Amino acid sequence: MLRKTKIIATLGPATASEESIGELIEAGVDVFRLNMSHAPHDWVRQMVSFIRHQSAEQDRSVATLIDLQGPSIRTGVLETPIELAKGDIMEFRAMDTEPSEPNSTTTNYDGLAQDVAVGNIMLVDNGEIHFKILRIEGSRVICKTLTAGKMGSRRHINLPGIRVNLPSLTKKDLVDLELAVELEVDFVAISFVRDGGHVNDLRELLEEKSCRAKIVAKIEDQEAVKNLEEIILASDAVMVARGDLGIEVHIEELPVIQRTILRECARIGRKVIVATHMLESMIENPVPTRAEVTDVSNAIFEQADAVMVSGETSVGKYPVRCIEILDRIARRMEREPCAGYAQDAVLKTEKQHTVKSAVVLADSLNDSVILVFTARGVLANYVAHCRPKHSPIFAFSPDEKVARALHMNRAITPFVMEFATEPDVTINNAMDILKARGLIDAGDPIVILSDVLTGEFDTNAILLRKA
Repeated sequence: MLRKTKIIATLGPATASEESIGELIEAGVDVFRLNMSHAPHDWVRQMVSFIRHQSAEQDRSVATLIDLQGPSIRTGVLETPIELAKGDIMEFRAMDTEPSEPNSTTTNYDGLAQDVAVGNIMLVDNGEIHFKILRIEGSRVICKTLTAGKMGSRRHINLPGIRVNLPSLTKKDLVDLELAVELEVDFVAISFVRDGGHVNDLRELLEEKSCRAKIVAKIEDQEAVKNLEEIILASDAVMVARGDLGIEVHIEELPVIQRTILRECARIGRKVIVATHMLESMIENPVPTRAEVTDVSNAIFEQADAVMVSGETSVGKYPVRCIEILDRIARRMEREPCAGYAQDAVLKTEKQHTVKSAVVLADSLNDSVILVFTARGVLANYVAHCRPKHSPIFAFSPDEKVARALHMNRAITPFVMEFATEPDVTINNAMDILKARGLIDAGDPIVILSDVLTGEFDTNAILLRKA
């Protein structure tokens, strides 16, 4: 049984070797994430080289995702961490100022004092330390500590409910984007998206650079939740980035927002990733908690296209075992009834209605598979968004980049294959590949869709054959 839910793994010190990457591919990774918040360019180049070499060695293509840091607000560098007790005064100041309080740090955003107001709450270091703003003096923000903690260097600052005037892409993002173009990665994730315009800014840049990478918009704050529909429409995929999102919103709202995002992506027709703290305990432990298993299962029940792990594979002690457990949970849950959000999918074009009809046909046939021939991946995307109940989707394209990008789609197994002049030859060649790999058996019903083959096909043709 093929696994439908895709697995995204973050590379880091624990997996920064070709051997480790090969083991992760063998265990079931579909997409590798490279986090530009921490990754030097030469290291990223080496990792992508390892990924592509191991992919070729195992004859199993995988995709790459560069995750831009985005307009993240962070504290400055400290010689020693600051121990803060409840009630202590803490100063956050612009880079070019001297401290005026015993406990003081700079921030990388000089406009902080202009965006916040007295009484606002600031959260630092993944929300572990809470501050209340007492006063603002020029470019200094003076706060009272609400929760005790130790604050180190370059800690992330969250400002729940506060609109900050940061650009959609920072200078660092633009430099990192050049690397993404150079390496021809398959996906670029944009962090701290606040509206559809931010996604469009990135798309314009990619188009200017003739880069075909798909855009993943990360939903991480309240502003993004407010503008959810326009962000989904502007993006190729959406990530439920539960780390920062869980800090920015009331914690009890997080599962509701996750479900809303999954429903909206199903309705509009976009790929969706559930990320962060999926198997967090496996950074240290060889088995996950029961709650984590249930959390992963819920994402699969709701038919997320992909689940993503971060620290589990970048710095964790059991990266390969982590992927194996995700694989086991997904395969088991995919045998159960699902949430069925795709039933409310909006079908706007004749082609989308044709695809829906093909999926209904496949659902009515035991042991059926769906075979798609596509030049740009659009038709395959449509099929995946319709969420066939049991049929795997085998997508064939002559373009390697198109095929790799389809690794993010639920239930799609992509292949690179040149198309023959005669449609029957192309279809038979594809079936031969699937039979050789044990993916179809003689007599299996094959529902065939194409927007590129000629002859008996037109743009809205559905063909039913036996393997």
